[in-house]
Amino acid sequence: YGFINTCLKSLVVEKYGEETWEKLRLQAGVQDSFLTFEVYKDEITMQLVDKACKVLGVPADIVLREFGKYFFEFCKRSGYDHMLRTLGGNLYEFIENLDALHSYLSLSYQASFCFVCFFFPQEMNAPSFRVEKNEDGSMHLHYYSDRRGLCHIVPGIIGAAALDFFNIEISMKIVNQTEEEERTGKKEHIVFLVTQTPLFPRKERNEVSSSSQCLVDSEKQIENQLNKEDLEKAKNANGDRGNSLCPVKKSHWKTLRGIITLGKGKLLRGFDPVYPKSLWIDTKTFCNGLPFHMVFDKELKVKQAGVSIQKIVPGLQTMGICLDQYFRIIHPEVPFTISSIQKFINSQFVFQTRREMMPESWKERPMLELRGQMMWMESLQCMLYLCSPLLRTLHELEERQMHIADIAPHDVTRDLILLNQQRLAEMELSNQLERKKEELRILSKHLEEEKKKTEALLYAMLPQHVANQLKEGKRVEAGEFKECTILFSDVVTFTNICAQCEPIQIVLMLNSMYLRFDRLTTVHDVYKVETIGDAYMVVGGVPVPVPTHAERVANFALGMIMAAKGVQNPVSGNPIQIRVGIHTGPVLAGVVGEKMPRYCLFGDTVNIASRMESHGVPSKIHLSSSAYQCLKYKNFEITERGEIEVKGKGKMHTYFLIRNKSATEDEIMGRP
Repeated sequence: YGFINTCLKSLVVEKYGEETWEKLRLQAGVQDSFLTFEVYKDEITMQLVDKACKVLGVPADIVLREFGKYFFEFCKRSGYDHMLRTLGGNLYEFIENLDALHSYLSLSYQASFCFVCFFFPQEMNAPSFRVEKNEDGSMHLHYYSDRRGLCHIVPGIIGAAALDFFNIEISMKIVNQTEEEERTGKKEHIVFLVTQTPLFPRKERNEVSSSSQCLVDSEKQIENQLNKEDLEKAKNANGDRGNSLCPVKKSHWKTLRGIITLGKGKLLRGFDPVYPKSLWIDTKTFCNGLPFHMVFDKELKVKQAGVSIQKIVPGLQTMGICLDQYFRIIHPEVPFTISSIQKFINSQFVFQTRREMMPESWKERPMLELRGQMMWMESLQCMLYLCSPLLRTLHELEERQMHIADIAPHDVTRDLILLNQQRLAEMELSNQLERKKEELRILSKHLEEEKKKTEALLYAMLPQHVANQLKEGKRVEAGEFKECTILFSDVVTFTNICAQCEPIQIVLMLNSMYLRFDRLTTVHDVYKVETIGDAYMVVGGVPVPVPTHAERVANFALGMIMAAKGVQNPVSGNPIQIRVGIHTGPVLAGVVGEKMPRYCLFGDTVNIASRMESHGVPSKIHLSSSAYQCLKYKNFEITERGEIEVKGKGKMHTYFLIRNKSATEDEIMGRP
């Protein structure tokens, strides 16, 4: 389910940052977000884990172990904390009941939730667990899964749960790893050796160490206070219970720990169950009261069955038939033998009817599944299967043509079906909301991308601070700039070229040239004012005043001359030639118009810069005297042109810019 992929994303983002997750998911080729209850392919998760190992440079077992720890915390934050805490009073009980938790969640969500691995769809199998206690206090944890290579998640999650719920530190070591043929198909069977170390807060640890002698003294004191009769009763009671499969010799002090003191010195023994000498229930009542139960012996021969299961599977009315002829074991995936069932006696068993053995009326319906526990009756050498129909919804009940009345009134399956009907409706609503949320997130992301494109287009037409003011509905005041440098350029013999070419050829030529010039404006950080036909206008020091405005425009002009050599004249086939004119002086700048607002420059400086271009020489950069004054001490090679007659200005002393003595051609062109 998407829950696991969301958890993996959360881990990477929280510990390594958004950039690492983005890199990881792109390499894995997966989407950015996942719906919680949406089913995704296993390959997606495995790809993410594999790429995480490569991107982070960490071995797979370390990644999986860390993921296991984080997954435990993620489950707690996702609302499973209380459910997990109540699984058992110690680590052994906690692990022993994991399969039961998976079974419950399978019933509730129509999918198998695996706390120790992943969410799996209904048609797939969750891992299974079996735990064995050892005499030295350690445990052997058996982990079965049809997904190979994920076993290292188990120590991470079990270790985190042990520390959080039971305040113990554990170490888990793989002692055996096999392909389990005993189960249906080849499954990975990992055996972990689990050793436990209790942890105490500092204060408790000091109290324990300082009071060890007090415990010994208290033992003697209490033993003296108890009269011999009560002590004897307590010993006898515990002695009776000691006749179990695993008798343990107990000291007087351990015996007394099971005694409860009530009132003034009155003692009450620990609980002892009382059994009747004979069973006060007749066979008919038992079979009616537990309508879904079966008793079978070591050869799987049916000795007894409840009335409802007989109604559905009429073959069970013939006592002595073999149970495996009518049922198959769905969970845990073990062979249908007494030894295999005893091996997983603490697991919940799910049986499914065999289609070929069902009556004709049942063969078109979904097969009935039963879920319950196995109890071995040593005195009878028989197995009791106490079960209920595994039904999740009213729809499943109707598909099997069953009714609520077929289920015993005391069986909570009745309530689960009705409650789950409501839960599934709520989950569907939650899924719809989550999908809508994801759609809105994607739309918002696309909107943000389009907004950035729009802003980029706007900033290409107007200076950024001016565009922002216009977006906010503010009026942009005209500004005076005391000194800036303006450049004009045009194509030599452009009129003749237009007369001899198709319009599309002119457009392609100008576009090729302007693309090169536009890139250079970014390289040298100058502002492109406008283009009119073949004329290109640039300014330095506007709209943001800078002291290096003249050097920036001069370098840009040198780049223009170089770039123009790469643009072909459509008439002659030779590189085009351009004229460039530069002048430095004051200007007034402001936004003109509302329909298509433009940022324009006004003043005599603009006119003189235009005259420098029109009175220039092909493939030369023509400088006015004021531009020369700004550049003459800036490592530029400049030659004097002398006095020329300038239209509308009279005689002017002008210069030619040759090159930048301190910059290479690659630096001028912005090439790496």
